[in-house]
Amino acid sequence: MFVANAAINEGGPLGEVPMDRFRALFEVNVFATLETVQIAARKFVEKGRGKIVFMSSMAGISATPYVGPYTATKHAIEGIAQTLQSELKEFGVQVATINPGAFKTGFNDRSAEEKWKWFDEENNFTRKEDMIKQEEALKNQFDPEDMIQKMIEIIPADSHKFRTVFPEETEKQLKKTEQERWEMEI
Repeated sequence: MFVANAAINEGGPLGEVPMDRFRALFEVNVFATLETVQIAARKFVEKGRGKIVFMSSMAGISATPYVGPYTATKHAIEGIAQTLQSELKEFGVQVATINPGAFKTGFNDRSAEEKWKWFDEENNFTRKEDMIKQEEALKNQFDPEDMIQKMIEIIPADSHKFRTVFPEETEKQLKKTEQERWEMEI
């Protein structure tokens, strides 16, 4: 079993985030993750069995304003996981994702703080008050102990859904949002 859990998080307006910061997120969250997964995949294929679990995020399924840099990396992870699931199945290797909602671990709070290291009201066009308003959602994060228990249940299980979104209210929210995106007009 291999759990791909490495990730860094940074928010900010996607149309303005400095590219070096954006690249750093992809380097850790996507490139380094895939590189380690490839090592695990080779070993599992040689053994004829194994399981790779990607710690994705609700951000890998939806998109929230000012969370775009992280969201983009988790969308990439979703594509990688889905592709590997199809490619490795014939070799006896299972692939799945776990997509947590917003849990109060400090990870999301640090992400919200990062953009203030480079954002400058004088030079950036995004309104500071819009980003501050979006950060209010961080007041309602879930207890991480619940997610830990879900991971303990899912990771060693022989059989479960390809994608585990938790908690259930986050799964319902994401399904609703996805349906809205199919009907959205510009």
